[in-house]
Amino acid sequence: MTEVVVLERPRAGVAVLRLNRPEARNALSMPVREALARHLTDLAGDDGVRAVVLTGGPDVFAAGADIKAMATAGPAEMMRRGVERLWAPIKDFPKPLIAAVNGWALGGGCELAMHADIIIAGASARFGQPEIKVGIMPGAGGTQRLVRAVGRYKAMKLLLTGEPVDAAEAEAMGLVSEVVPDAETLGRALDLAAAIAALPALAVCKIKEVVRAGADLPLDAALVLERQALHLLFDTADQKEGMAAFIEKRKPAFNQTPAPSPAPS
Repeated sequence: MTEVVVLERPRAGVAVLRLNRPEARNALSMPVREALARHLTDLAGDDGVRAVVLTGGPDVFAAGADIKAMATAGPAEMMRRGVERLWAPIKDFPKPLIAAVNGWALGGGCELAMHADIIIAGASARFGQPEIKVGIMPGAGGTQRLVRAVGRYKAMKLLLTGEPVDAAEAEAMGLVSEVVPDAETLGRALDLAAAIAALPALAVCKIKEVVRAGADLPLDAALVLERQALHLLFDTADQKEGMAAFIEKRKPAFNQTPAPSPAPS
């Protein structure tokens, strides 16, 4: 049986999750959602993985939800499906998640990309929330993450018209991190993931945690969160090694382990 989400480990510290329903343009069926949730739950606890790349194929990232599977559903059935529980492991994934997007990222596919921390878009990438065209609205964060990413007025245009934007416009409005030629999309995402995986793991995870949590807090509260996380990092061996290497003008050898507690005086 063909796996709908393929797990690969192409480089040290890096995992790739590849959507694998090319015949359906990687539509997010329940089996796809369940496989993503399962893999990301496992990878969250895998100390050998420090960054994850999420991608589709060379021609499409994900064309959205599986419309055929929901066309005749009623509200009670949609509630019973509990799709939000399958988005939770993506939303709460503690390690850097990089989306490598070629081709269409529509509806749930666009929302999936927006769960990432970094989005690398190929020149062919197209992003949109076309739910309005089938009589519904986004339901996996499209009305919320899109506004936070690009602002109210750009978001409302995409949400109310259902029209997509190309990679260049997505970059200009702040929806993607970087645009590269299609042939370089996955390679660029892997390079970034490998570079991040080589950095102090706790500092990386704390940066993600504080950015995500602080975005919805008042500034003063978010700054307290930032300071507390910074202070915690001074109890790690990687902080000691990183600063010593800087002073000694050499490359740091990070080992990702906590610093020993000082001996009592």
